[in-house]
Amino acid sequence: MFDFGISKLVALLQFLLALAGCSMGGVDYTSRVAQDGHVSLSSRARVEDGVARFECRASDSGWCHYTLYPEACGQRRDCALAPLRRFAVARGDTRQFAGLRDFTPCVAAAPRPLGPDCKPDPAQGATAAPPH
Repeated sequence: MFDFGISKLVALLQFLLALAGCSMGGVDYTSRVAQDGHVSLSSRARVEDGVARFECRASDSGWCHYTLYPEACGQRRDCALAPLRRFAVARGDTRQFAGLRDFTPCVAAAPRPLGPDCKPDPAQGATAAPPH
Protein backbone atom coordinates (compact mmCIF):
# COMPACT_ATOMS: atom_id res chain seq x y z
CA MET A 1 0.00 0.00 0.00
CA PHE A 2 2.56 2.58 1.11
CA ASP A 3 6.30 2.27 0.45
CA PHE A 4 8.11 4.04 3.30
CA GLY A 5 11.84 3.83 3.89
CA ILE A 6 12.78 2.71 7.38
CA SER A 7 14.09 6.17 8.37
CA LYS A 8 10.82 7.80 7.30
CA LEU A 9 8.83 5.19 9.19
CA VAL A 10 10.88 5.75 12.36
CA ALA A 11 10.50 9.53 12.01
CA LEU A 12 6.73 9.14 11.53
CA LEU A 13 6.41 6.90 14.59
CA GLN A 14 8.46 9.30 16.72
CA PHE A 15 6.32 12.20 15.48
CA LEU A 16 3.13 10.34 16.42
CA LEU A 17 4.55 9.54 19.85
CA ALA A 18 5.44 13.21 20.32
CA LEU A 19 1.88 14.19 19.43
CA ALA A 20 0.70 11.81 22.12
CA GLY A 21 2.98 13.51 24.64
CA CYS A 22 5.72 10.87 24.65
CA SER A 23 9.25 12.10 24.01
CA MET A 24 12.40 10.05 23.45
CA GLY A 25 14.60 12.89 24.76
CA GLY A 26 17.04 14.83 22.67
CA VAL A 27 20.67 15.66 22.02
CA ASP A 28 22.14 19.16 21.74
CA TYR A 29 25.32 20.17 19.92
CA THR A 30 26.71 23.68 20.27
CA SER A 31 29.65 25.34 18.54
CA ARG A 32 31.00 28.74 19.49
CA VAL A 33 34.13 30.54 18.34
CA ALA A 34 35.00 33.78 20.13
CA GLN A 35 38.08 35.93 20.54
CA ASP A 36 38.39 39.09 22.66
CA GLY A 37 34.64 39.12 23.25
CA HIS A 38 33.72 38.92 19.55
CA VAL A 39 31.71 35.84 18.57
CA SER A 40 32.66 34.90 15.01
CA LEU A 41 30.60 31.68 14.93
CA SER A 42 27.75 30.38 17.07
CA SER A 43 25.64 27.39 16.12
CA ARG A 44 23.22 25.02 17.78
CA ALA A 45 21.94 21.67 16.56
CA ARG A 46 19.21 19.73 18.32
CA VAL A 47 18.07 16.20 17.55
CA GLU A 48 14.76 15.27 19.12
CA ASP A 49 12.00 12.84 18.20
CA GLY A 50 13.63 11.97 14.86
CA VAL A 51 14.08 15.58 13.72
CA ALA A 52 17.46 17.34 13.51
CA ARG A 53 17.25 21.14 13.67
CA PHE A 54 20.25 23.37 12.87
CA GLU A 55 20.35 27.02 13.96
CA CYS A 56 22.99 29.52 12.81
CA ARG A 57 23.05 32.08 15.61
CA ALA A 58 26.09 34.10 14.49
CA SER A 59 28.64 33.94 11.69
CA ASP A 60 31.09 36.54 10.39
CA SER A 61 30.53 35.23 6.86
CA GLY A 62 26.74 35.32 7.21
CA TRP A 63 26.54 31.52 6.87
CA CYS A 64 27.12 28.44 9.00
CA HIS A 65 28.53 25.67 6.80
CA TYR A 66 27.76 22.20 8.14
CA THR A 67 29.32 18.83 7.37
CA LEU A 68 27.69 15.84 9.06
CA TYR A 69 29.72 12.66 9.54
CA PRO A 70 28.51 9.26 10.73
CA GLU A 71 28.83 8.96 14.50
CA ALA A 72 31.00 5.87 13.87
CA CYS A 73 33.83 8.17 12.70
CA GLY A 74 34.30 9.41 16.26
CA GLN A 75 36.00 12.59 14.94
CA ARG A 76 39.01 10.56 13.71
CA ARG A 77 40.88 12.19 10.81
CA ASP A 78 41.49 8.77 9.21
CA CYS A 79 37.79 7.82 9.04
CA ALA A 80 37.05 6.61 5.50
CA LEU A 81 33.27 7.05 5.73
CA ALA A 82 31.79 9.75 3.51
CA PRO A 83 29.90 12.70 4.99
CA LEU A 84 26.17 12.08 5.41
CA ARG A 85 25.29 15.60 4.32
CA ARG A 86 26.77 19.04 3.60
CA PHE A 87 24.68 22.20 3.69
CA ALA A 88 24.69 25.83 4.79
CA VAL A 89 22.30 27.87 6.94
CA ALA A 90 22.09 31.66 6.81
CA ARG A 91 22.86 33.62 9.98
CA GLY A 92 19.66 33.95 12.03
CA ASP A 93 17.97 31.08 10.18
CA THR A 94 17.27 27.40 10.88
CA ARG A 95 17.03 24.25 8.82
CA GLN A 96 15.68 20.86 9.80
CA PHE A 97 15.75 17.30 8.50
CA ALA A 98 13.51 14.41 9.51
CA GLY A 99 15.01 10.95 10.05
CA LEU A 100 18.60 12.18 10.47
CA ARG A 101 20.38 10.52 13.41
CA ASP A 102 23.68 9.04 14.60
CA PHE A 103 25.86 11.82 13.24
CA THR A 104 28.56 14.21 14.39
CA PRO A 105 28.13 17.81 13.18
CA CYS A 106 31.07 19.93 12.09
CA VAL A 107 30.43 23.63 11.45
CA ALA A 108 32.51 26.52 10.11
CA ALA A 109 31.91 30.10 8.98
CA ALA A 110 33.96 29.57 5.82
CA PRO A 111 32.68 27.43 2.94
CA ARG A 112 35.55 24.95 3.14
CA PRO A 113 35.14 21.20 3.41
CA LEU A 114 35.72 19.84 6.90
CA GLY A 115 37.17 16.43 7.66
CA PRO A 116 35.76 13.95 10.17
CA ASP A 117 37.84 15.64 12.89
CA CYS A 118 36.03 18.95 12.12
CA LYS A 119 39.23 20.55 10.85
CA PRO A 120 39.68 21.82 7.27
CA ASP A 121 40.13 18.87 4.92
CA PRO A 122 43.34 19.48 2.89
CA ALA A 123 42.38 16.71 0.45
CA GLN A 124 39.23 18.61 -0.55
CA GLY A 125 40.79 22.02 -1.19
CA ALA A 126 39.69 25.29 0.36
CA THR A 127 37.16 26.59 -2.14
CA ALA A 128 34.44 23.96 -2.46
CA ALA A 129 31.19 25.17 -0.91
CA PRO A 130 28.17 23.06 -0.02
CA PRO A 131 24.85 23.99 -1.60
CA HIS A 132 22.83 26.51 0.38
